[in-house]
Formats: sequence, structure tokens, C-alpha cells
Amino acid sequence: MFLAPKSSACAAALCFLSVAFCGLSIPLNGQQNRSPSVQTWLTLAEKDSRLTAKLVFNSQAEEFFLAGNFRVPENPQESNGRHISLAFLLLPARSQKPLPDPVVFLHGGPGAGAVSARGNWIQSWVRERRHVLLVDQRGAGNSHPLKVALPGSPRDLQSYLEPIFQKKIFSQALKDLSQKADLRYYTTPVAMDDLEALRRALDLGPLNLWGGSYGTRAALVFMRRHPKSVRSAILDGVAPIAFTNPLFHAQSAQLGWDRLVQEVEGNPRYRRWYPDLDRKLDQILQRLQQQPAPVALQMFGGPPQEVLLTREAFGEALRTLMYYTGTNREVPKLVYRAWEGDYRAFAEAGIRRNRGLRNLLCFGMLMCVTAAEDLPRIRQDQIEALCRNTFLGEGRVRQQLAVGALWPQGPIPADYGDPVSVSVPTLIFSGTLDPVTPPEWGQEAARHLPRSLHVVLPGCHGVSNLPAAQRMIRQFLAEADIEHVDLNLAKQVSLPPLLPPE
Repeated sequence: MFLAPKSSACAAALCFLSVAFCGLSIPLNGQQNRSPSVQTWLTLAEKDSRLTAKLVFNSQAEEFFLAGNFRVPENPQESNGRHISLAFLLLPARSQKPLPDPVVFLHGGPGAGAVSARGNWIQSWVRERRHVLLVDQRGAGNSHPLKVALPGSPRDLQSYLEPIFQKKIFSQALKDLSQKADLRYYTTPVAMDDLEALRRALDLGPLNLWGGSYGTRAALVFMRRHPKSVRSAILDGVAPIAFTNPLFHAQSAQLGWDRLVQEVEGNPRYRRWYPDLDRKLDQILQRLQQQPAPVALQMFGGPPQEVLLTREAFGEALRTLMYYTGTNREVPKLVYRAWEGDYRAFAEAGIRRNRGLRNLLCFGMLMCVTAAEDLPRIRQDQIEALCRNTFLGEGRVRQQLAVGALWPQGPIPADYGDPVSVSVPTLIFSGTLDPVTPPEWGQEAARHLPRSLHVVLPGCHGVSNLPAAQRMIRQFLAEADIEHVDLNLAKQVSLPPLLPPE
């Protein structure tokens, strides 16, 4: 906030296919569109008891993919203990002579599944010569998901404005999830060992890692644990090891807001539209601190209802609305309308973003990762220093720490907190207005990676989808060399305009 016996595995695979691949089907004919690579993977799966795979057909692209599950021991030290299935999808390269090094996408969160992002990859230029591997990390997506039943519905909009990390909710979740999982073994190091084991089982070459947000943390951990299995890495919105989640959320969100205000102040038209924007935010927060604002809403097909917008809810919604460029461009307008006393548009936008995040992430997996890897490294004096004079304040980090005190803490390596320093060629992207992993974190990661290049582009959290960034990535992947990246392409990128008051 940054994912049994052989017969049981087969049943799980079929269930996975029916749930996750509703856009794909098995045709009555069309076998001629099966690539040699897909046939090779299918043969490997038939010989490996850990693998259960199935051909799926994409009617739009008129080609076969390989979807399946990979059985791994939940506790890596107990091969005879409980096993879990990891869902994966392999998209073959379109070339008849594909390159041996596939691209692997590592999703953010923690707690989001990678396979659900397949729509972004099916038509991607990456597949011209390279396979694409999507794996749902253990605890996320369709890989033994650790979901938390969070309140919120079309009839209960208020819950979308309440803090996520409430002890009562997560205490119950802990009881429920502990019945089906040993929560100590859903950490990033274990998950990256899973990925290496799957790479070997499918006989894939060294990987080109492509991580976004928490996926950059996962990529860095993989690079350190399995450096010989990595050809290159692309990191977008970097959360390095030093980024102890969620300690820096308040500071980073404030920095994102300050830079947005600077953009407004530096543009005469924007300054006329939204004068004194920073002061107006302070006034909103003061008003809501004194008395939460009632807002009449009707959303998602539910009944009309009244919600209370608190100072804390406003701050958290503001942080999430600044995440992505589309909603970021709307923020000054929403804040200005709220200052004028009309909170409805802001509350609606905040609820939509909060609802989307709750539906996207498996928060049990998020807690497994942060309870082991981040929360133990947070000191009390840091909280006060880093949250002081921010619109978000200390609430989020203290709430998550309270839940973390209840959560099982998985084992991690003694040197886990050390910066990742390996010789893997690495292309790093940061967005100028990113309110969660601002460019300072990209620079922190880059200074420990001797073969890295840090590119800062106008944008928010996640800029590698921009056309100029895609061209840089294409250049980089061709030779796995930062020297081949044309930095002049960055000059082609500019922010979309802010939305006007009306």
C-alpha cells in the first residue's frame, strides 16, 4: 500500500481456470495455434507431480496459453507438511524463435495477484520475442489467498471511510486464517524462492523481473537471493528494503501534496483557479477535526444514506486519490469544492478509491509481509518525527503496528534490512508526484545497485506504462544494458492538465 495429492491439485487447477479465465476457453479445434513452447511446458507439467497445467485458448488473440498451479510446501523446511498451490499463467512469445529469458511481472500491494493483470500483457509488445510469466504470490490472487472480511457495501458506505487496520476486524481474521494457513510462511523471501522453484520446474531461462510498487521489493529480494537467475530488472515506484511499510506513508503523502501545490503555484492559470490551495487544505482539516461533516450519498446501486467525513478519513482519501495520474489531476478541484463546503464529490471519489483497494488486496497476506519484514524495524521516535506536520498524521502507522502486535511473525534472514546491492542491470522509474514512493526512494535503491539507471518522469505512482517509458524499456531489454537507454525520451513526457473548477 503499497498477492495435497495429485488428484486434488488437478481439481484445484480446474477450479482456478473456471474462476480466473472467464475470458478464455478451450476450443473444439484450432490446435494449429499452439506454439512449440506451450507444448514443451505442457510436457514438463505432465512429468512433474508439483505441476498441474491446462491449455486455455484466447479467442481474441487466437492463441493458446498455459495456465495452472504449482504445489509448494507451505513451510519450506517441512516437505511432508501442508502444501499450497500457486496459480500461474504463461503467455508464449509470438516469435517462432523466442528468446530464452522471459519477463515476469511482480504485482504491488502487498496482496494483489499478478494473473489478474493478464489483460495488460496479452497484447503487449514484450511478447514479440519473449514469454511472459504471471504468478500469484502465495497468499494473494488464487494462490491460497489470505483475505480479510472488511466491512463496506452499497448499503454501508460509511465503512469505506473507516480505518482498514482495526484490531477487532483483524483479530477475527487471524482466527479464521489460522485455521487454513501457517501465517509465518507468507513472506517475500519465501515467495521469491517459490518463483525460483517454478522457473526451474518450467525450464525457463534467467528472468527479466518487472515489478511495480511492492513488486519492486519482491524483485529486489529475488535479485539478492537468486542473482544468477536474473538477466535484468525493471522497477517502477520503488519500495526498497529501507522503505519500512507504513512508516513513511505520511511523509511521502505530504511530499506528494506539496509538489502538487508547487505545480499549482507555478502555473498562472492554475493559481487563478485554486488560490491558496495549501492554506485551504489546512482549514478543511481544522474544520473536520472540530466536527466531522455529514454527507448525503447514494452509490453502487445502494440506498440513499448519510456518512460522516472525519479528518482522518479525509486525509487517507486524499492520499489514495493522489496515487494515480487520473485522480491526481482532479484533486485540487475536489479539495477546493470541499473548502467551499461541498464534500460530496470528494467523499464519492475517496470511497471509490478505498473500495477498489479493499477489493484488490488480500490484507491477510499484506499483514504477513509487513509483520515480519517492516513493522519490527519501526521505532517509536521515528513515528513522531516522520509524521509531524503532515495531513495524514500518525493514525495509519499506529493502527497497523497494533494489528502487527497480534500477527504471527515469520522468520526472515538476519541481514534482511541491509540494502540490496547486486550487479543485475536495473532500470528504475519514479514519478515526480508519487505520494507513496517518491523519487527519493528510487534514488535510495539506485545508489546500492552499481548497474542501475534511475529515470524520473512526470507522473504519479507507476509511470512505466507511459509511451516514452515503454520505449526505454524496449531499449533496455534488448541488451540488458542501461547504456542503451535514450534519456532524451523523458523530454517527451508531460503531465495532463489539472481539471478546471467547473
